[in-house]
Amino acid sequence: MDQRGLRRARVAVAVTFAVHGAVTGSFATRIPWIQEHLHAGPGELGLALLAPAVGSLVAMPMAGRVIHRFGGRTATRWLIALWSAVLAFPALAPNLPSLFGILVVYGAVAGMCDVAMNAQGVVVEQRLSRSIMSGLHGMWSVGALAGGAVGSLAAQADVDARVHLAVMASALLAIGLGVSPLLLDVRAAEDQAAPPRFVLPSRSVLVMGLVGFCGVFGESASQDWCAVYLKQVTGTSPGVAAASFTAFAFTMAAGRLCGDMVVRRIGAVWAVRVSGALAALGGLLVATARTPLPAITGFMLIGVGIAVVVPLVFTAAGNAAPTPGEGVAGVATISYTSGFVAPSAIGGIANATSLPVSFAVVTALMAAMVLGAGSLARRPAPIEPESATAL
Repeated sequence: MDQRGLRRARVAVAVTFAVHGAVTGSFATRIPWIQEHLHAGPGELGLALLAPAVGSLVAMPMAGRVIHRFGGRTATRWLIALWSAVLAFPALAPNLPSLFGILVVYGAVAGMCDVAMNAQGVVVEQRLSRSIMSGLHGMWSVGALAGGAVGSLAAQADVDARVHLAVMASALLAIGLGVSPLLLDVRAAEDQAAPPRFVLPSRSVLVMGLVGFCGVFGESASQDWCAVYLKQVTGTSPGVAAASFTAFAFTMAAGRLCGDMVVRRIGAVWAVRVSGALAALGGLLVATARTPLPAITGFMLIGVGIAVVVPLVFTAAGNAAPTPGEGVAGVATISYTSGFVAPSAIGGIANATSLPVSFAVVTALMAAMVLGAGSLARRPAPIEPESATAL
């Protein structure tokens, strides 16, 4: 493929990442409406919100087989379309059991689409011979912020969530399908055996996944607990506590958008080592802070420190496995399990000890990324897996 076609593919996969993020941001803003509409208590809602994680963790290991069967472009096209369309359904749930079922499907499609679009990103990066994955994840953050902003305006204007999410689903579906013809048509070689229906990661991919596990743990712990930490430990106002999340999210998004420049200069291994050191410093600041400024600074350092970790883990696994889809599916399952575990783990540790002790554990995991960074050194895949053509 010529460079012009590759540039178009890069734009298409970036827009796909943004659409994926916008679905997440849109749904998040209307959770209060859904809770009120179903008259659900906090415990009932919390149980329902476990469903997306369950769906994702079950479905992601099967994504490699789907990509092999249908090809990278077709799989990504229909998964981003289905992911966009399913946004309309949670607000239509008549009761909590149906909401749980809808959110299981929501999470399953989200996870498989996440694997497919990251596999696309790995292939485009291979063809361009330069780092782009951090920027792609930055576009996901931009999409999530944009979806959240529109959702916040709709909620403020008291727009019915069924109307808002249906309109957003239609718009995002159109955008996702509109850019999909520009994606790379990545197909398996004719003599290549199909991957297992349920992919388990190899030893090398497992180590990479553990680095991703640490990064996602820091992300989930920070985004779910930063405001609580500011309020309970530093005694600040609710407004300042909420601002800590904005500061964290901003530095993470900025770090991802700028991360490719850093990777091109110092390489993936050193980028993760430096990032892990920054995140560990941030965790140490949080764990020792008793006033708002150092705590917010610490969360900002965690945000910028973890920004490039997951993109680089996905890239390394996609390059090391027999196919990008298999590698990404393996590390995504491990890494995103951390997002399921982290919020409750932080709460459990805090309940037994204190929130500062919980973030001392986060600090240790951030430091572990420095030790595991060497696993991300670029290596050839075990076999030559795929041929890519653009039709």
